[in-house]
Formats: sequence, C-alpha cells, structure tokens
Amino acid sequence: MQLNLLPAQQRPREKLLSKGAKSLSDAELLAIFLRTGLPGMNVVELAQHLMAQNETLHNLFNASIEDFCAQKGLGTAKYVQLQAVLELSRRYMMEQCQRKAVFNSPQSVYDYLTLELRGLQQEVFMVLYLDSQNRLIKEETLFYGTINSASVYPREVVKAALKNNAGALILAHNHPSGIAEPSQADKLITNKLQQALQLVDINILDHIIVGADNCISFAERGLI
Repeated sequence: MQLNLLPAQQRPREKLLSKGAKSLSDAELLAIFLRTGLPGMNVVELAQHLMAQNETLHNLFNASIEDFCAQKGLGTAKYVQLQAVLELSRRYMMEQCQRKAVFNSPQSVYDYLTLELRGLQQEVFMVLYLDSQNRLIKEETLFYGTINSASVYPREVVKAALKNNAGALILAHNHPSGIAEPSQADKLITNKLQQALQLVDINILDHIIVGADNCISFAERGLI
C-alpha cells in the first residue's frame, strides 16, 4: 500500500509529530531517514525489510560501505547521510560530557563511549581527560591492538595526561569479541596505570569496557 493511503497514525512522520520520536519502532525511525521507498514497496516496508535483513541497527550502522550500498534501497548518498547522522550524535554526546561532571552522570559517558567504540573490528584504548571538576577536556585514542602490558605504555599515558592538564582520567577500550567482561590483562594494566598516575597526583576514576551489548565499569565492580 502507498504510504499516503495509510491512516495518519500509521505514517512515521505524523506519528512522530503527534506522539514523539520515542513512540516509533526502529523500522519507523529508519523509514523517516530513508524518506522514499521503491516501486511496489513503500518506505515503511523497505525499512522493515532492511531491519529483517540486518537483524539489528548495530549491524546496519556498522556495515562497510560496500555491504551497505549493496542492500536494496541504499547507496552512497544514504551511506554518507547515515555517517553524518552518527557523527552528529557522537559530537552531541561529547558536548553533554563537556558540560557535565561526567563521573556524576555515568550514563552519558556510557552512551558516548558506545557510539565511539562499539562495532570497531580492532581493539582500541581511549582516554578521557577530565578537569578538576570532572568535566571532559578531550578524548584521545592512544593505543591500538590487544590491550596488555606490552601494548599500553604507562609512560605515554602519564605524558598525555600532563600535556592535557588533566586532573583525572577515565580509561576505556572495546572488546571486538563482543564480551565486555574484563580480562586478567585488563585488570593488570589498570593497576599499573593507577600506580604510575598516582606519582603525578592524577586519579583514574573508571575503566570502562565496551562490548556488543553492554559496558562494564571497573568502578562499579569495585576494581578501582
């Protein structure tokens, strides 16, 4: 059925305006992003097809440009639009972290790190530099590859923290395997970094691991 023949309450745009964005399903939100359907398939049906094909928004959003553009109804223009939307979301989350004392609003930190790290195929180690009020100064990816004592250098972390005049740090890295549970190597390097940073009076407030479906906080686990 053509979209304009559907009752107004079933059209994604009208539903969003009357009930708010949270009332829409993933497919309905995707339909608004897509804007148009295909011959014989209205935009909602196309969005439902794409959701069924990809199973999750995570899979769709993290598809390579080749895999994304190979799907029905998608192409380079839609890929560019999607990447722009995702980057705007990341920057919005960073603004929220910069305005707030991030350790007092851990959910905003989790949301931001999820956008940054989830879906990456390579393990990366990121540092959030905080000022004396625990507000975000900047974030920086310092190391790439498997996180262990051989690949994360405490001296480099200390040097970067002093360069950015940080009063405290939040460490973060991802587990491409999808399982967020901290390994023994994660615990060892966190302890080693704590010892090094204590020498220059900089505290580690948390170490957050981002997995496929959740984040693990060292602070909440009592590991820091």
